[in-house]
Amino acid sequence: MSMVLRAAATATAPALVLRPWRAGDAEALLAAYRDPVLRSWTRFPVTTTADARTFLRRARQGWAAGRRFSFAVLEPEPDGERLVANVVLKEITPGRPYAEVGYWTAAPARGRGVAPRAVTAVSDWAFARFAAGGLTHLELLHQVDNLASCRVAEKSGYAFQEVLPARPPFPRDGHRHVRWHR
Repeated sequence: MSMVLRAAATATAPALVLRPWRAGDAEALLAAYRDPVLRSWTRFPVTTTADARTFLRRARQGWAAGRRFSFAVLEPEPDGERLVANVVLKEITPGRPYAEVGYWTAAPARGRGVAPRAVTAVSDWAFARFAAGGLTHLELLHQVDNLASCRVAEKSGYAFQEVLPARPPFPRDGHRHVRWHR
């Protein structure tokens, strides 16, 4: 898959490259998930090589089916690129007016504006690609105690809409943020 998105550099952070996950990303994925904070916020932590292979296989299958688009978010380094985040566009269905955006940020990249820039890039791409098919808005959901995700949503143009009651597998109430196609 040759789909590549870019998020421009800022005064304090380099440009980002967003691309579909590749089989060779397994080690970087495992390294990101060694972070206990990341594991605490995700439903399906990647803790083994088999988990990484499953994650990457599902990412490829989502792209192939045209319903779930997972992007590895990378920052340039002198000797290549470093994985800094994941952004996923979920539940794309023809004729359905909304889809969901989810993300995580690797520990070394937190607090540097990576997530808002990556979420914005995927959101813009989603509207460019799917608005003609009826996509009118995107949702970003997070637990009420995840204040960092609230900030990311706001910085990415997602307005707070409502508190959602807890439901399995989520133990706490959540926030629903929405970004409308302009």
